Amino acid sequence: MRIDCDIHPTVADSRSLLPYLAPHWRDEIVDREVLYLDTVGYPPGAPLTARPDWRKAGGRAALSAADMAGEALDRWNIDIAILNPLFGVQLIHNEDMAVAMTSALNEFVAREWLDKDARLRGSIVLPLQNIERAVDEIEARAGDRRFVQAVVPCMGDAPLGRRQFWPIYAALERHGLPLGVHAGSSYRHPVTSLGWPSWLVEDYAAQSQGFQSQLASLVLEGVFQKFPGLKVVMMESGVTWLPGFVWRVDKFWRAMRREAPWVDRPPFEIVREHVRLTIQPFDAPPDAGGVAKIVEHFESDDMFLFASDYPHWQFDGDAVYPAGLPEHLREKIESGNALATYARLR
Repeated sequence: MRIDCDIHPTVADSRSLLPYLAPHWRDEIVDREVLYLDTVGYPPGAPLTARPDWRKAGGRAALSAADMAGEALDRWNIDIAILNPLFGVQLIHNEDMAVAMTSALNEFVAREWLDKDARLRGSIVLPLQNIERAVDEIEARAGDRRFVQAVVPCMGDAPLGRRQFWPIYAALERHGLPLGVHAGSSYRHPVTSLGWPSWLVEDYAAQSQGFQSQLASLVLEGVFQKFPGLKVVMMESGVTWLPGFVWRVDKFWRAMRREAPWVDRPPFEIVREHVRLTIQPFDAPPDAGGVAKIVEHFESDDMFLFASDYPHWQFDGDAVYPAGLPEHLREKIESGNALATYARLR
């Protein structure tokens, strides 16, 4: 079995969601011309957004379940694929509009994608503009077992470990749903610690800084002590940043553990138990030996999840795996680790 844990359906623009909006919000979206919200890290024309061989007329890719089936699922013998929509509902400042658009997006995924191919599973997109309504969205979708996790962008208004987000984690733990954290931003704050970058390549490369900050927040604020059943999946984060960063956190936790007495063991132990990473992009050295060494640094066979990241341009042809990935890990990466992480897939 092969389970793809990060694959992306495309929402052409807000008009795709109109059938799933109440009349009031349909009128608002049309009258205000709130059409293009797909700027969360992936401008439609950017080369990274889609490989040339997958782009259709107009330059977009992954516009339908049929496209995805032929270009990804069948091509790589994928048995289950978890959809992570990146349509930028997190950009909306109006809380009520954000909630309506997020709910419509989740319904769009259910009707236009999950209903069209039995191999597809969904991620519940959350309107973090309002925590109470985000919990409502979890409760509304949890009855559909095809939704197997919730997903938020890496960089939003605040670090994800903050207590304000804990009602979300309580709901996720209750329903056996991991929290997916995907590369992207609500662009409330600069995506680097130094301010706004000039180019997309700077933005994309700086995503690892956001993941580092979120990981430290989740661990040191005590999220995993409060919610021991919660898993966090970091998607499209890269992988090479994690060992060195968590070693650093371990070191300073030992010196300043009085600040966070609820962290009852070394942070890397907590991370190995609760955090998972998708393997695209695998930002390792180009030589096979370097890849194998990076894997050794994790001291765990459980942390990697298979992902194609379709339709983003992370590799050429069919080279889904980086050269040098140890063969003995492939079965765990392709299915075993995902089955252990996503309770609803079992």
